[in-house]
Amino acid sequence: MNTVGEKRKRMKNIVKQGIVLGSIFLLLLAMPLVGMAKLSVTRVLIEGRENPLGINTLKPSFSWQLHSDKFDVQQQAYRIEVSKSTRFAKQDLLWDSQWVAAEQSLNLLYQGNPLATGTSYYIRIHVRDNKKETATSAVQRFHTGLLQAQDWGNARWIAKDILPDSLVNPLPLSSSKLRLDKSYDLPVFRKSVQVKKKISSSIAYVAGLGHYELLLNGKRVDDAVLQPGWTKYDKEAYYVVYDLTQAWQQGKNTIAALLGNGFYYIPPIKGRFQKHKVAFGLPKLKLKIVNIYTDGTQEIIVSDAGWKTHRSPITFSSMYGGEDYDARILPDHWSAPVYDDRNWQQARITDGPHLRAQDIDPVKIMQRFAPVELQQADGGKRITYDFGQNASGIVTMQMTGQAGDTVRVYPAELLTADGRPSQKHSGSPYYYQYIFAKDGTVSWQPRFTYYGFRYAEVQLHPAGSKAVRMDAIQLAHIRNSTAQVGSFQSSDTLFNQIHGLINWAIKSNMVSVFTDCPHREKLGWLEQLHLMGPSVQFNFDAERLFAKSLRDMRQSQTNDGLVPEIAPEYVQFDWGGDMFRDSPEWGSSSIILGWYAYRWYGNKSFLADNYAMMTRYIDYLGTKAKGHILTQGLGDWYDLGPERPGVSQLTTPGITATAIYYYDLKLMVDIAMLLGQKEDAEKFETLRQAVFSAFNQQFYRPQEHSYGSGSQTALAMPLYVGLVPQEAQQAVFEKLTTTVCQNDTALTAGDIGHRYLLQVLHSNNRDDLIYAMHHRDDRPGYGYQLRKGATALTESWAGLPNVSNNHFMLGHLMEWFHTGLGGIQQDAASTAFKHFRIEPKMLDALKDCEISFRSPYGKIYFNREQSKGNYQVEIPVNSQCTLVLPKGTYQVNGRAMEVQTVNVNEDHVEFKLGSGKYTITQ
Repeated sequence: MNTVGEKRKRMKNIVKQGIVLGSIFLLLLAMPLVGMAKLSVTRVLIEGRENPLGINTLKPSFSWQLHSDKFDVQQQAYRIEVSKSTRFAKQDLLWDSQWVAAEQSLNLLYQGNPLATGTSYYIRIHVRDNKKETATSAVQRFHTGLLQAQDWGNARWIAKDILPDSLVNPLPLSSSKLRLDKSYDLPVFRKSVQVKKKISSSIAYVAGLGHYELLLNGKRVDDAVLQPGWTKYDKEAYYVVYDLTQAWQQGKNTIAALLGNGFYYIPPIKGRFQKHKVAFGLPKLKLKIVNIYTDGTQEIIVSDAGWKTHRSPITFSSMYGGEDYDARILPDHWSAPVYDDRNWQQARITDGPHLRAQDIDPVKIMQRFAPVELQQADGGKRITYDFGQNASGIVTMQMTGQAGDTVRVYPAELLTADGRPSQKHSGSPYYYQYIFAKDGTVSWQPRFTYYGFRYAEVQLHPAGSKAVRMDAIQLAHIRNSTAQVGSFQSSDTLFNQIHGLINWAIKSNMVSVFTDCPHREKLGWLEQLHLMGPSVQFNFDAERLFAKSLRDMRQSQTNDGLVPEIAPEYVQFDWGGDMFRDSPEWGSSSIILGWYAYRWYGNKSFLADNYAMMTRYIDYLGTKAKGHILTQGLGDWYDLGPERPGVSQLTTPGITATAIYYYDLKLMVDIAMLLGQKEDAEKFETLRQAVFSAFNQQFYRPQEHSYGSGSQTALAMPLYVGLVPQEAQQAVFEKLTTTVCQNDTALTAGDIGHRYLLQVLHSNNRDDLIYAMHHRDDRPGYGYQLRKGATALTESWAGLPNVSNNHFMLGHLMEWFHTGLGGIQQDAASTAFKHFRIEPKMLDALKDCEISFRSPYGKIYFNREQSKGNYQVEIPVNSQCTLVLPKGTYQVNGRAMEVQTVNVNEDHVEFKLGSGKYTITQ
């Protein structure tokens, strides 16, 4: 047997000779023998969240990540304990799984004694690995939500006014005329209670529609905005759970709330922008607080007719028109215990939707931008600020004025030729307004609306002879606060800028719904979910947002099975018949997103929860097909043709719709088999074969090895989804590359086709064409938008001023940055990146590239510094990686260890790596 010293001596000799496996040598840096960190359990998740308050099940799932500085670490066994207390005493244990010999660390379901609603529990995880290390997690807490209506006890929905049934309109037609109904005041509510004993626990369950801000003793209970998230309100609404244990004071306490309309009600007011006329009802509140005292007694506080209500100082609130605040209506201390509310009216009891605990991260202010430039006009009464970044957000202001003075702010993406904000193509008029109640300095920001903007014009309107002064102003960028889990940086300045351009469009359209734009529509158009899903996932923890998106689709699905193009569906667009409601490329997110999310996160609930919707949608598409061909919808939306962008111009109608239909069926075969639905799988397979034959009979031109018009999209989509006969695949691919080259590598594919074009070129090792198509700024594309001054991805390839200048529907190149230039891709048979590859491309054109993202198992990192001949790799515990590098000689300073070689060919060598951090030098 070789001793350690003999092994080291042998490895040193190999280094000197430089010959291993046919002149290929790889030495990997190992950690020192002393001071090595032990195994640890990190990031324990309950239903996808850490320490969640308000989960929607009594059988939660548990996941965790592991960390170790050793190499090739795999979990060998786990043990889960769930307890009623942090002591984990035997009498408190509800579940002890005992030691289970398994690698699984994701999505393990609770199997203990029944849990109760509205109750806190505690969990800890024990793990044993293949290095004989054992670790125990920190204790995590989770709180079950109120799952049934009776769990709310005596809590009632309360309102100031109630919308007549004749005016309730949860799904208006886009062509319906503006209803000039009476104006309804927004409400505020308050309730005072006495606290005479010490509180050991206080949990609040709060629903306020459309949005609310909750205060206790005059202080906000959180820093979220636009709470709760948007839903299909005729089906359900969200409530939010808070731990208020430390917020109470002895004696008198006052609970208060402001409400805004959100998407629950779009006020029909002349002189303000109104995209559509949805009306589920007027703002309302439902609340339950459970206080448990140290003596074991409890008190329950609920919303009921005993609450007081008053006209809000927010005099106008609209997702599309802006927000007005009149500080003269109520004093600043209206929500404090000292305020006298005897003249307020009693709240009215009303009804409301079914409630579900919000299980996505809240929207918050995530970044602030100070002005980089300003221009004054009208003697200083009009100031235009440039914040330097187009982003979703609101303004936050500090200003000094006198009673009755008015400050009005118009945000905008672009400026007119004379330097004024232009809202012409982003929803107009939209503005914020504040009226002073008294002389002095105030700080203010709107609460229940937002806009996409880079510029803001501030108009100062004094009531008297004294001037109003702007002391400070910022653009406060709001987005969903889910964690950013990925990064990309390279030696290529243009690609870095493009990644930033796309990233800002994602952030600006990621609220509680993935929107198309943060201004004129703010609607959840569905095609971007499956087309941009991988790009989003490489950068953000989108698991819960995608689960919500699929839930929105389920609740928006029609009785005949149609999944409309928007979810939640707040308006039924009837322009051009069903063109803007029934596009298979959009509705198919109901299937494709579910599959992609399952593959990415390893959570089978993405399939099981949505299977009924998926099968109903497949059946619906079957009723629309003629000879197995679908022709409805928008096609390759916003492709680059001779006309103004919009409905597909270059691709033969039916190609994209039928190709997506085929892809749906192909995925449904796999989904049905995974879920044990064998008969369904056979049905889908038979239909898939029929669509294959019909598509090729209808669109394939064998003499030219082309489909339809032969556009980039018409050739790429059939190749990607598998519609090209095997014997013709190479010829059709060559036709595609010839078409691209003959067009001087200019891109023409639109919203639907562009991702498939990139995927087909990448999978066939033509990343050089992707590089050539996108690494320039002299024609429509990403670089062209940057050259025109864009700071977020625009709706059109040409960055037109007459469309949205903050859209993420065309951001597919971001995925290639991570999978192509960075080289990180999951193995075909893997889920949750249990097994993945790192195979970077374009090594000759791009010298350096650093990429990372947090997979469900932990951080994956790859840094190639070719300028230094250096590679750094990090692989999380419980995962395996196949690293693909150019053929050559590799070595490293320090202690060395051998690695299994998987494959060697003329161009590259593949190595199989277990977990750990590696530094490789060429």
